[in-house]
Amino acid sequence: MVSPAHSKEELFQLLSEIPDPEIPVVSIREMGMLRDINILDDGYEVVITPTYTGCPAMSMIESDIKSTLQKHGISPVSVKLVYSPAWTTDWMSAEAKEKMRKYGIAPPMQSTCNKWSAVGKPVVISCPRCQSKHTHVISHFGSTACKALYFCESCKEPFEYFKCH
Repeated sequence: MVSPAHSKEELFQLLSEIPDPEIPVVSIREMGMLRDINILDDGYEVVITPTYTGCPAMSMIESDIKSTLQKHGISPVSVKLVYSPAWTTDWMSAEAKEKMRKYGIAPPMQSTCNKWSAVGKPVVISCPRCQSKHTHVISHFGSTACKALYFCESCKEPFEYFKCH
């Protein structure tokens, strides 16, 4: 039996330092992937939700979680992937969205967004570099499935948009 020598808060703090492998300026906690930590009789269980069901970064995130906690003498550790409820961009912190924008990725608006506004006009994605609204989609898939590739007509730079869902 493991004595709860480490609190949930301590574990959350340690895991808050783990960056998202695909967007290293934000942590897995800021992204909303770190859902819960359970202190069990025989160890610790970290509950995470991937941003996409087939997210290729999940094995790296799982490895980072285990190694981070083991480095601090916290073991045994298991990682549980939870797919329901599905991850939503609404779980992202405002700080994460701002860090994304400064990094050059247009952040998502919210999970309920779609490509049409309430007045029937297409939603415009602002350029994260110059904030111009004169942008257009180049490809619905960027470097990963969770991003789309856009082009800014004002600064003439391509940029990625983290799709909302």
